[in-house]
Amino acid sequence: MLAGVSIDYYTRLEKGNVAGVSDEVLGAVARALQLDEAERAHLFDLARAARPRRPPARQRGKQRVQASVQHILESAATAAAFVRNGRLDLLAANALAQALYAPVYADPARPANLARFCFLDPRSHELYPDWDDVANTTVALLRTEAGRDPLNRDLSGLVGELATNSPQFRARWAAHDVQLHHTGVKRLRHPVVGTIEVAYNTMDLPAQPGLVLTFYTAEPGSPSEDALRLLASWAATIPESDRQDAGQQTLGAADDQAGHAVLAEPDPE
Repeated sequence: MLAGVSIDYYTRLEKGNVAGVSDEVLGAVARALQLDEAERAHLFDLARAARPRRPPARQRGKQRVQASVQHILESAATAAAFVRNGRLDLLAANALAQALYAPVYADPARPANLARFCFLDPRSHELYPDWDDVANTTVALLRTEAGRDPLNRDLSGLVGELATNSPQFRARWAAHDVQLHHTGVKRLRHPVVGTIEVAYNTMDLPAQPGLVLTFYTAEPGSPSEDALRLLASWAATIPESDRQDAGQQTLGAADDQAGHAVLAEPDPE
């Protein structure tokens, strides 16, 4: 009644029979159900995916980040910056982001994948003090992408892998939650510098649809800013292979490793 459609018509919509349904009707249903922005976008994505005459399922080729975007990442000296796709593959990152996510990059598989790390790597519980929140967000982002691009075999393959190997993922995937992930705060416990709290901001790359640019920054004058600077210094003096090795260690060795990083810094005198 609130959406202005009949019960029979609404029942057909719920069953996926959306042939000929207008955006106005979908908008009315979204308002009646009081959907938030992410849920409304997901409803429209599902409706587009359910319409007939779709192209056959396809597998994506390797996504490449434009050189100009890589330059942007490298110019962010005080921020950890990286580019990911909807599957949560890390496709490009500056040195600070690679150091911050050293435990993720410790897995030799490429591209490094945040979802696989979260659910299949026990070190994720060390890196993420708020693991449950990160896990919920990770699944919601994958569910959102699945609605947006349901024919992506790479994405469905990842979902199948995670569902097969992680009961925690299966339970969250069954909830059908979706989420937009533009800005917020994240805590990480890094094996070298300890706990860091960063604000994140994400933006789509219009020239490369499906890719998202993310910046992590710390509050000026905060202990997290000091930790991020120390991490940047450590990243500048440690070879990439050693950074990945550090990502494999436990937090019990963090203080010792951080002490070595401090010693590697030039004496301010």
